Amino acid sequence: MNLLMNPSSSVFASLAVDLGERSYPIIIGRHLLENDEFARHVPGKRVAIVTNTVVAPLYLERLTAMLQSAGKQCIAIVLPDGEEEKNVDNLMRIFTALLEHKCDRKTTLVALGGGVIGDMTGFAAATYMRGVPFVQVPTTLLAQVDSSVGGKTAINHPLGKNMIGAFYQPQSVLADTATLATLLDRELSAGLAEVIKHGAIIDADFFRWQEENMGRLIARDDGALAHAIRRSCEIKADVVRQDEREGGLRAILNFGHTFGHAIEAGLGYGEWLHGEAVGCGMVMAADLSVRLGYLAPDDRDRIVALVKAARLPTVAPDLGAERWLELMEVDKKNEGGQIKFILLKPLGSATITGVPSDLLTATLAACTKT
Repeated sequence: MNLLMNPSSSVFASLAVDLGERSYPIIIGRHLLENDEFARHVPGKRVAIVTNTVVAPLYLERLTAMLQSAGKQCIAIVLPDGEEEKNVDNLMRIFTALLEHKCDRKTTLVALGGGVIGDMTGFAAATYMRGVPFVQVPTTLLAQVDSSVGGKTAINHPLGKNMIGAFYQPQSVLADTATLATLLDRELSAGLAEVIKHGAIIDADFFRWQEENMGRLIARDDGALAHAIRRSCEIKADVVRQDEREGGLRAILNFGHTFGHAIEAGLGYGEWLHGEAVGCGMVMAADLSVRLGYLAPDDRDRIVALVKAARLPTVAPDLGAERWLELMEVDKKNEGGQIKFILLKPLGSATITGVPSDLLTATLAACTKT
């Protein structure tokens, strides 16, 4: 982690995602959108800003003015908001706007928003003219601590979440922590799910820090949020460095996601926020870890307590055992028809494994509403 001093004397935290020639910086700082440090990390003269109807009124004008003052030509593409909008129709809207404005291969796409906008913009950048530069400007906690880092891009399909996409790294990730002030409480909690995940799978000390500081995080304490964002980005950057395309290790970042994605698809995208589904999914994965003898029951209870303290759901919807299995069978980690789970062995360490069907059935029964 480095600290950068920019011309206006503000201090920003910086770290690198080390991927050789595809390496890029993550810059984290308060009011970064208003600082000269920002434009320096957006390449090219032409910029297409992709955002949504919620974020645009808050930050689009400010970002456009700042980029224009740096000599860049900007267009804006404003999409509907919501997980249910992460689909092929809105992807085509991005392509149509780029073509109508005669955007070429040197046009940089800027993803201004949360995980949905980041994923769709990245996928558009990966495929428009076979690849154009893009920059992540995450405005939600979930995007700042997780989805903006690592180059995973995708859209959803009615039969499965994030099943159509590409690995495509951004030029930079520019996270302005001041944007969290406008975040709804529910969205803040959703982001905390990914923070909890990073502690649970890799860093037991970070998990313990969260137990001690969850009240500060919920209260939006600047210092606590800055630490949570920095540590989460450090953890994810290191995992991505070791396994960019999820050939093995990187899959542990999906702790809670096998159950969580099933919840999202089973209820209909948008009914639960992604972070809410992941929070509940971590509780279910912890329960399954105990049943396999990987995790102490007391540590499972700590996970349940921390998820609850983050104001996330800890009881899953009753989709029916058959439907649960059907949904979990559509997962990128699965091999040879076997559902693969990320489980804790123990807290602070993760493993990837299949599980006996009777133990999975027991977890579904124990963790769902009846």
